[in-house]
Amino acid sequence: MTNAIATTRPEGDEDMFAALVAQPADALLGLIALYRDDQRTAKIDLGVGVFRTDDGRTPVMRAVKAAEKRLIHEQTSKSYLGAEGDVAYTDLLGEVVLGPEMARSDRITGVQTPGGTGALRLGAELLKRARPNATVWIGTPTWPNHGPIFIEAGMAVRAHRFYDVASATIDFDAMLEDLERAAAGDIVLFHGCCHNPTGAALSMQQWQAIADLCAERNLLPLIDLAYQGLGDDLEGDAAATRFLFAKLPSAILAYSCDKNFGLYRERVGALWVQAPSPASIAVVRGNMLSLARSLWSMPPDHGAAIVRTILGSPVLRDDWMSELAEMRGRINLLRSALAAAHPDLAFIGDQRGMFAMLPIGADAVVAMRRNSGIYMAGNGRINIAGLTVQNIPAFVAGLTPHLCNRMPMHDG
Repeated sequence: MTNAIATTRPEGDEDMFAALVAQPADALLGLIALYRDDQRTAKIDLGVGVFRTDDGRTPVMRAVKAAEKRLIHEQTSKSYLGAEGDVAYTDLLGEVVLGPEMARSDRITGVQTPGGTGALRLGAELLKRARPNATVWIGTPTWPNHGPIFIEAGMAVRAHRFYDVASATIDFDAMLEDLERAAAGDIVLFHGCCHNPTGAALSMQQWQAIADLCAERNLLPLIDLAYQGLGDDLEGDAAATRFLFAKLPSAILAYSCDKNFGLYRERVGALWVQAPSPASIAVVRGNMLSLARSLWSMPPDHGAAIVRTILGSPVLRDDWMSELAEMRGRINLLRSALAAAHPDLAFIGDQRGMFAMLPIGADAVVAMRRNSGIYMAGNGRINIAGLTVQNIPAFVAGLTPHLCNRMPMHDG
């Protein structure tokens, strides 16, 4: 006798998921599908935030392939590493990010995480334990996932002004004015370099003012560093992070290797925390590990093992730095070409990283997609690396009619 599977809900049985609310579709995934289905050969994809070569590929870096070959021959076990992940990876990467001396401080501790997003979420959970009533202040505009990460961790989030799209400038006075309203113990999220989505960069004098504000008002900086090496160079892109860590007793750093090692799908990140004393950081580390254990138990190993192998080999490290310089050179070359192609794009030449925000509205974004096959996020964010020197003229031609009717510039 065969038992039939019931396909109707028993009378009186409640829908256990009735309280769930339908969620909006991911706009970026929708953009990917639209681009894929577009049959025009001259279409341009500036939406997805990955590095691309002139022929449109997102390649595996030479040093990554070489490290993987070494791992195939040398790795002797796939056993668990523990909640902290690959300790050698975190130690070696810490020297790249914080510098050798600071990375060895007895007031700083770091653990491996699943990507930069995992680092941010672990940091959010740690802060929820440490400062449950604190508010996280996030500049606008920012990476769309920043707010949800902290909200899902149960933290209060408030926006502060940062970048004015119409004038393509950082509104630093407005930023400081908003942060004057932050309470003691609040957290401020900063982009360490190569701001996503704007590409705008704070000067070291402005970072000094930020450090002074954090010290005076007892604010905790949380730095998101996802593009080290893709702006100026490894040292320059880490300068703001190192400066805040050096100036303040407490700080948090969420890091991603996705972009600068090209390890997008391997999910390779780390979280470092600095506390006022060695005794305090020991307690912090214990909480980081207990939270990590509940969130993902053990982080994935392969990507971190690749980074550890590269950074532990002078030959592979040099090759990685060389190819990273090539990637950075391509991005900055495209920025210069865009800046020279139209007066209203001149600001792009002074910015850094993979992204910029065009001073156009949502209607213009739709029109450029429809009329010219140019795909970008709805807020006008473009991935610079999606361009080539060859297609910049077509891009500017499709953009120019909308720049002529651009939003009014702000005074000053």
